Amino acid sequence: MNIMRTAMLLAFMTALFMAVGYLIGGSGGMMIALVMAAGMNLFSYWNSDKMVLRMHHAVEVDERTAPEYYGIVRDLAARANLPMPKVYLIEADQPNAFATGRNPQNAAVAASTGLLQRLSPQEVAAVMAHELAHVEHRDTLTMTITATLAGAISMLGNFALFFGGGNRENNNPLGFIGILIAMIVAPFAAMIVQMAISRTREYAADRRGAQICGNPLWLASALNKIARGAKQIVNEDAERNPASAPLFIINPLSGRGTDNLFSTHPNTENRIAALEAMASEFSQTEAPAKPARGVEKPLDDEEPRDDRPTPWGRNGASRKGPWA
Repeated sequence: MNIMRTAMLLAFMTALFMAVGYLIGGSGGMMIALVMAAGMNLFSYWNSDKMVLRMHHAVEVDERTAPEYYGIVRDLAARANLPMPKVYLIEADQPNAFATGRNPQNAAVAASTGLLQRLSPQEVAAVMAHELAHVEHRDTLTMTITATLAGAISMLGNFALFFGGGNRENNNPLGFIGILIAMIVAPFAAMIVQMAISRTREYAADRRGAQICGNPLWLASALNKIARGAKQIVNEDAERNPASAPLFIINPLSGRGTDNLFSTHPNTENRIAALEAMASEFSQTEAPAKPARGVEKPLDDEEPRDDRPTPWGRNGASRKGPWA
């Protein structure tokens, strides 16, 4: 259903792009805008991982520098049958994480120090499983295609007056009204569709991430904590680079009261409700993917009291985070 919905939204974006070109009335401007938008987004596609990681001052870590955090990602990648992605750490108080890269073979995942300090190992595992789900679903590819179409539509809107507004012999059937639609309505519609695709992908990644980590309630608990942290702590790098916001598991711009209407993420309460329903399905029909090796239930805000080893660290260990 999510794949079909995304395909329909992408088809609508393509049709909208063609409609804007028709409203402008000239093929020359449409082709110039398309070439420019495709060129910029093609460059972004091949270099998006490096660009985003640099924006957020992410530092690559390995089994030596961040054994527990790296081990969580390694175990999850094996459970999901995915290539091991590069693992990065972001020095930021706001708890958050994202995935980037053009395909599973060239993927990277990043978590903030705030996330690793404030969440339990099980919750960290659930968050990273969500990010690996994005990698598995090739969501970065989907969002790149969407960005290409949205960028082309916006450029056509900006060029509308130059290619259509002053030419009385163009093929625009609606005249000046058509130019206004091309300049204002079409780019706005493209932005809304782009957000809808992003929201659809988040629900799909939540579900698959819960399957990978083995317990939907771990991710539900993590989302609750991250959402609270995002509202209370400002992410300065994200504020300076708002275009990267759709990559994060929770909107990092929430700290300054972004309007829900224009949010690139679904409502957190709705996501939590879907995960709780998924956990209920597991309890009624089938057991969730076995977490194994000592992990029997999700953690709440309190630290567990025993010292049994788990796939995501030791339950009773005093820690600053699974990254140190």
